[in-house]
Amino acid sequence: MAQSRRMLVLRAVVEDYIRSQEPVGSTTLTRDHDLGVSSATVRNDMAALEDEGYLIQPHTSAGRIPTEKGYRYFVDRLATVMPLSEAQRRGINSFLSGSVNLQDTLQRAARLLAQITGQVAVVAAPSLSKSTLRHVEIVPVSITTLLAVVITDTGRVAQHILNIVDLPDMTTLAHLVNEINTQCAGVSLAQTADCVRQMESRSEYRSISALTEALARALDGMADDERAGELYMAGTSQLAHQHTVADLAPLFDALEEQVVLMKLMSSLSETTQSDGVGVAIGSETHTPGLLHASVVTSGYGRTSAGNAGNAGSPDADGHGGNDDYGNVDGDQTAATSEPVAFVGSIGPTHMDYVTTMAAVRAVARYLTAFLAHDEHHTND
Repeated sequence: MAQSRRMLVLRAVVEDYIRSQEPVGSTTLTRDHDLGVSSATVRNDMAALEDEGYLIQPHTSAGRIPTEKGYRYFVDRLATVMPLSEAQRRGINSFLSGSVNLQDTLQRAARLLAQITGQVAVVAAPSLSKSTLRHVEIVPVSITTLLAVVITDTGRVAQHILNIVDLPDMTTLAHLVNEINTQCAGVSLAQTADCVRQMESRSEYRSISALTEALARALDGMADDERAGELYMAGTSQLAHQHTVADLAPLFDALEEQVVLMKLMSSLSETTQSDGVGVAIGSETHTPGLLHASVVTSGYGRTSAGNAGNAGSPDADGHGGNDDYGNVDGDQTAATSEPVAFVGSIGPTHMDYVTTMAAVRAVARYLTAFLAHDEHHTND
């Protein structure tokens, strides 16, 4: 009993410190929380929690504050991520539904997440390596140049110049493009390259074999593109208003290292914890500039065929198929969605984890629904 009560005391300390950012004392805890025991008992529990590494006492005779271990216990015991309120869901929907294309949606998503949390928001565009083919076009630019335009399932448009000796027979080329679009739609770009090479060996395409090989190489290059494309970031100025510049210098350095940031958030979004949301606290980020920061992230992406019907884009009332916009069970949605990129929030270790985790998950699920909804695919 003492151990479980002690952990209730820890939870109360974390909640109070997140709210006030002032060291928490036993008298305050006893007054503000229904712990059912005396102030002296709470004081003993806090001393035990300090011995166990969950709390520290920054100054003599002052209250205590949570350690990294204390925050980790608190986050791990959040059995479910609280859904956002109806008003918040409607706000997300109305703010994001006005976007004109994928890039605009991701930029808006970053701004919105920063606004909800008061922290730095990071939203990655889907990488080509995780995309599948939606459509390909080959357009003549000059006598010796063709432009291959590849549109993916995530709405990204990639262009590649194909240099040739002279213009191919346009009827044969049109036939090739139609066959690629028919046979390869929905498969990865690497598989599409293999498919093009198989076509190249057929007699009907022998006259344009140099072109088909150049196209296959271009698709291979796109498939190897591990970069998540653009990284949309917002909220750094809001964070600067809350802290002194000296405190933030290491954090801003870390934010400049976009490759490091993307690796961290990408791996964290793929090994998520509570309800599809991953949390790294302080040293868990393995990033020097983030030693006093926490990162909350969630993957977003394509939904499997079995769940595609549930992933409809949210309607005007904020309801669609996924958990924060409808009634699909959170674990089910997470299990049937394959991430193609991530959305995340970076803030101090004393961030409001409950609100941040809920907001990150809600925005991630909106983006998953956005990608799943064909009518939203706009060339950008």
